[in-house]
Amino acid sequence: MTEHNNPSTPAEAHYLAPGWFTRNVANRAVAALTRAGISLLGSRILEVRGRISGEPRRTPVNLLIFDGQQYLVSARGHGQWVRNLRAAQGELCLLRGRSRTRYSATELDPAASVAVLRAYLRRWKAEVGAFFDGVGPDSPDEEIRRIAPRHPVFVITPA
Repeated sequence: MTEHNNPSTPAEAHYLAPGWFTRNVANRAVAALTRAGISLLGSRILEVRGRISGEPRRTPVNLLIFDGQQYLVSARGHGQWVRNLRAAQGELCLLRGRSRTRYSATELDPAASVAVLRAYLRRWKAEVGAFFDGVGPDSPDEEIRRIAPRHPVFVITPA
């Protein structure tokens, strides 16, 4: 895990908080469906220990499977689940229905995340494209590399 608990650069401080509708309607609907075992385009519930409370924190995420690996990408930036995952030293669970799988996460260096971000945007651009400053799946590598530090990427493996 890369240490990022205290953001020191503008990229590490980047976070676009969800609005009322996303927090209170969309995320809750996706979470409810995922808890019922219905995955929307790879949705899962991420459960990670809170860095301050120590209590489990849950949030809907998109699980990307790319080149035989599993990834979590933070489209909104360095938010709470990212900070909690770093503090939990990469220990997490993904939930779907009654299924609960433990994983270990390793954060990728932003320079190494270009192909993963491109695959993520190819799959979910309609849902998350607004968070990527006009960069899309067909953008040149240098454009994706430019925004990569603002969007943490974790490769996850079953624990």
